[in-house]
Amino acid sequence: MELIDKLAVLSDSAKYDVACTSSGAERKSTPNGFGNTVGMGICHSFSADGRCISLLKVLMTNACIYDCAYCVNRRSNDRPRAVFKPRELADLTMQFYRRNYIEGLFLSSGIIRSPDYTTEQLIRTLELLREEYRFNGYIHVKAIPGADSLLLSRLGMLADRMSVNIELPSQESLKLLAPDKSKDSILKPMGLIREKIRESSTELVKYRHAAKFAPAGQSTQLIVGATPDTDYKILTLTEGLYRKYNLKRVFYSAYMPVTEHSLLPSVETKPPLLREHRLYQADWLLRFYGFQAQELLDDRNPNFNPLIDPKCNWAIHHMELFPVEVNQAPYEMLLRVPGIGVRSAQRILTARKTGSLDYAALKKLGVVLKRAQYFITCKGKALEGLRVNESNVLRSLISAQELRKLQQPEVEQLTLFDDPSTAKESLIQCLTGQL
Repeated sequence: MELIDKLAVLSDSAKYDVACTSSGAERKSTPNGFGNTVGMGICHSFSADGRCISLLKVLMTNACIYDCAYCVNRRSNDRPRAVFKPRELADLTMQFYRRNYIEGLFLSSGIIRSPDYTTEQLIRTLELLREEYRFNGYIHVKAIPGADSLLLSRLGMLADRMSVNIELPSQESLKLLAPDKSKDSILKPMGLIREKIRESSTELVKYRHAAKFAPAGQSTQLIVGATPDTDYKILTLTEGLYRKYNLKRVFYSAYMPVTEHSLLPSVETKPPLLREHRLYQADWLLRFYGFQAQELLDDRNPNFNPLIDPKCNWAIHHMELFPVEVNQAPYEMLLRVPGIGVRSAQRILTARKTGSLDYAALKKLGVVLKRAQYFITCKGKALEGLRVNESNVLRSLISAQELRKLQQPEVEQLTLFDDPSTAKESLIQCLTGQL
């Protein structure tokens, strides 16, 4: 297969992995080297469903010895297969980088021959980029479950971020849809990466120029909607992963039916994009707002309300805690007020040291009064003319934007080029400098 054809196949096969965000790592350029890595770089282009990419997002191979029912690259699926040689992929990455088409590499792979062999191919590719081509840009690589710990350790010394995809939120779902995988085979490399990151941090305290292991941390991905698992199950798992493995991010991917299977949603089923969105909102509450999963959901209410975001939904069900006086409330309580975010809560704490705040001042500080007005008072007074009852609050909080989200558009996944039907022609133009 020609190199152009390989790239068209393997970039398209990689589009179902969503973990493309800011790099989260810093690396300066070196003499005779190429590129650098900035902590808040990478995210520049956006797809119709909100995903962003400025990476060469590709698989080493889409051939796989596993037969996961939800995966388009499973061994029983009849589709074109391709395999990159390490040199081919390293050369392609540098060509795209020199033309300023990408800022880094997102590399994953199907399992070819064995997890160890696949990991060796990933290592060889990254060694070429880092040591021969002196590439200092961002590299996110997927660790292969089941690979030897020494190989994973070497891989982490070459990458900025590593991730191990859990994919399905329960052991039962794994048994049904991914019989070749197990919970232990996935969590073991996550534990190894966590320990190696800790060891690297300790070494850096002692030795300033010690090598860094995955300096941007590790992440994982969960598929939403492929199984009957509830939002509560997914969010509880997420909370445990953050606590136990110190993950930087948990990514949620709305399941896009790619094949007919008796245990999966029909191919005509629309991806649950709104549900994915609600999980990301709840994830933010866990990471930055001090919430716990059991506060947002429970066994009686296991799924998020599609009409309002999780924070507003929590506040409506805990009206006994409101209203709060913004001139006196502690930071932790301000964060729980709908319409007050982390930055606006910090600004309130700073501003009220010099005087009492009124509603006009709150608006200048970035508070979204349309939401917050039902849950706060200023100088002991509610907003003039405000009528606080559940129907008024719900009517105000359910915006036209939220209603539009219920009308889920067709999902558009990112690939290297916009139109897969013209991928080969576009790639030829790109590599010959015509784009």
